[in-house]
Parts: sequence; C-alpha cells; structure tokens
Amino acid sequence: MSQSLSGKTALVTGGSRGIGRSIAERLAQAGATVALTYNASKHGADETVAAIEKSGGSAFALHADLVDANSIPDLLAQLDREFTQRKGSNALDLLINNAGNAGWGGLADATPDSWDEMFAVHARAPFFLVQSALSRLSDGGRIINISSAAATRPMQAVPIYSMAKAGINNLTHALAMELGPRGITVNAVAPGWTRTDMNADVRKNAEMVTAIETDTALGRFGEASDIAAVVEFLASDEGRWVTAQVIESSGGYKL
Repeated sequence: MSQSLSGKTALVTGGSRGIGRSIAERLAQAGATVALTYNASKHGADETVAAIEKSGGSAFALHADLVDANSIPDLLAQLDREFTQRKGSNALDLLINNAGNAGWGGLADATPDSWDEMFAVHARAPFFLVQSALSRLSDGGRIINISSAAATRPMQAVPIYSMAKAGINNLTHALAMELGPRGITVNAVAPGWTRTDMNADVRKNAEMVTAIETDTALGRFGEASDIAAVVEFLASDEGRWVTAQVIESSGGYKL
C-alpha cells in the first residue's frame, strides 16, 4: 500500500473493533500515526495496536467513554501528550468520528435513557470532539464522520439510531462550511449492511441474509475493509476537493 498519509496524525474513535479497527489499520498502513479510542474493549484495542505495530505501523490506544461529553477534554489532553512525545507536536491531521453503540430498539421499547445514550454517542460526542479539537486540527486537515445508510432510509427497527445518524449528516454539511476557509474538508461515509459483531445475530437468520443480499446491487454484505478504503481516499490528498458530502458505501442497498 502506498504511504499516502506518511507523517500524518489521526484519531479514530471506537477503533478497537469492527469498522473502526479496519479504519485504524488502513490509515496506519498508509503511514499515519494513529490514536484509537475504546470504551469497554481494552483487549480489542490492544489487539488492534499490536496488529498495526506488527505490520510496521504506529498506533496507541486511549480510553474514552463518549457517553459523557465531559470526558472529551481529558481525552484531548492525553492525545496532546502522546502526539507531542511521538511527533514533537500535538497537531491532529485526521479526525475520524466512528464510535457508536448498538442501535436496536424500536418505538415500543424506547426509553428516555436509551434515547439520550444513543444521541450522546452518535451525535453529541462528534460535535463536542470537533469543538475541542479545533485548536489542534491542522489547516488542510480532514474530518470524516461515520454515518449510516439508515440516515436517509430510516429503519423501523432502529428509529433513534436513524435519527442520530441523520443529525451527523447535517453536522457534516455545517462543519464543512465552518472549516472550509482553513482548507479542512468534512465528509461522512455511510455504510449499509456491513459484517461486524453488532449485526452478528442478524446474520444468523438465513432468510434475512438472503433478503439483504437480494436488496443489494453488489449481492453481498459489506466488509469493514470496504468502508476503510473510502475513508482512506477522503483522508488522502486525492480527496482534497471533496467536502460536505455523505458518501454511501453500501454496495447499492435498496436502490
């Protein structure tokens, strides 16, 4: 793989598993020094860092519970220390807002607490993370938000998740206008059905798998690496003229 991100620094939230792990590994392979956050899965974060270092990349993991917005300043302070020690500067070139929590739960079983937790991780945390990172973000940097195809085609089974991801799409556009004068691009990548542990139970249902694959133009579930490839493009110089876009990476789901 080309070193398209050589010398860059990156923060990938929720980088210990699934799509986040694949993004962290891909950016590191492209030459970036990657900080990844985790909440419950320290083992997964350590495994991700070890895999990156084994492949010759540079990465480290930081704990962050993004349900609590008050944890963000401490996360950025830790990030400052690590990047300054490793790179001689606290500059952040790439911010990937990927962290999420399980979105299952429909109208009948939703509670105010489940609503608050969903929006806290998927919408509030990215907003305040960008706010806190502004002084560290390099001019010409990149912000990439991980959205969902459900943001534009809401799913009855996950209305709160769908609404939160629609909010991320709106935030992406607003931030692109705000940060464009600094040459910072802001985009979102919206996966469709992608093989991760969050939908493992769905994939045990053969009828549902067949229905999803039939509804997908390319005829299969996505892989985390499919999403990471789009993120790397947007993070690289090749993506320099793309901003304020929500790029659906679903293999053509429900066309």
